[in-house]
Amino acid sequence: MSEGTLKKPNAIKVMIVDDSAVVRETLKAVLSEARDIEVVAVASDPLVAAEKLRSIVPDVITLDIEMPRMDGLSFLRKLMQQHPLPVVICSSQAGEGSQNALRALEYGAIDIIQKPKVGTRNFLEESRVQICDVVRAAHLARVRKIDPKAEIHTPAPKLTADAVLSRATNHGVVETTEQIVVVGASTGGTEALRSFLEVLPGDAPAIVIVQHMPENFTAAFAKRLDSLCAVTVKEAENNDTVVQGRALIAPGNKHALLKRSGARYYVEVRDGPLVSRHRPSVDVLFRSAARYAGKNAIGVILTGMGDDGARGMAEMKEAGSYNIAQDEESCIVFGMPNEAIKRGGVDKVLPLSGIAPHVISVVSKRR
Repeated sequence: MSEGTLKKPNAIKVMIVDDSAVVRETLKAVLSEARDIEVVAVASDPLVAAEKLRSIVPDVITLDIEMPRMDGLSFLRKLMQQHPLPVVICSSQAGEGSQNALRALEYGAIDIIQKPKVGTRNFLEESRVQICDVVRAAHLARVRKIDPKAEIHTPAPKLTADAVLSRATNHGVVETTEQIVVVGASTGGTEALRSFLEVLPGDAPAIVIVQHMPENFTAAFAKRLDSLCAVTVKEAENNDTVVQGRALIAPGNKHALLKRSGARYYVEVRDGPLVSRHRPSVDVLFRSAARYAGKNAIGVILTGMGDDGARGMAEMKEAGSYNIAQDEESCIVFGMPNEAIKRGGVDKVLPLSGIAPHVISVVSKRR
């Protein structure tokens, strides 16, 4: 049977683009085992892929970044400008690999599959459930043409600690009533989080974020956001204090919980089982916010596949929190917000552009 001839007529059609024969072979085997996924083409580099795209139109492309003749980023830019398709990046977890993977997300890629430097075959085989879920989510994603030359918003300079201290002193707020924002996101969430965070002022309320992302990518992601936003953004470390003007992002492959000791909010970063098939899990963060912040918390659930965060958001609402969901039109995938809405945990549904201003408005009214 020739390449591109369907064995599973209703399956998600996938093209694999990677210069490693081991990766091509292993990914094809992993994906082909799923009843609803079929690999219809493989290519050793983008030029071969471009030629095959003349006769084969896949539903999803998995794309390496470092390849001969043409790198994956250049191919992605051309693809998203001319004929957008859902693309999942298959990238190294370290150094420049993570930086390029994040740049690919800015160019319109949907998600990242982690590819270690060594032990690739075993790693991909052990991660088959997650890999298949990423491909399914990409298939459901709304792909939009992205202009890589578009200017990125330049934030105002970061404020010093004096601005935060003076605000607390002027209002005489008891620290235990400080508003805490907890945010959950998955597929499409990296760019949604950038859009959310980059319009917040430097003295925005304290924020803790769970974004489904592989291990060792979150540090680079946080550093990238920190360079774009007025608030300080960093990868959460165990016992980090949750403070005004700072956003903490849960590290990949670790759960992040909001905790409180007296008047001090802080994060606990810990190992643990997959929750809602994820680590970090939005449900874990949201349920901890319900327990330790209650009515002082504001929950935000953004684009993503599945139902992670829906149960935790419902518990937050029961505890007195105010919760916001991204609307369907502005989501890449409307799964997580939709599940939270269906469970009754959402107070307000808004387009992505309206969420940050609404958060600030809610916080101002509560002070």
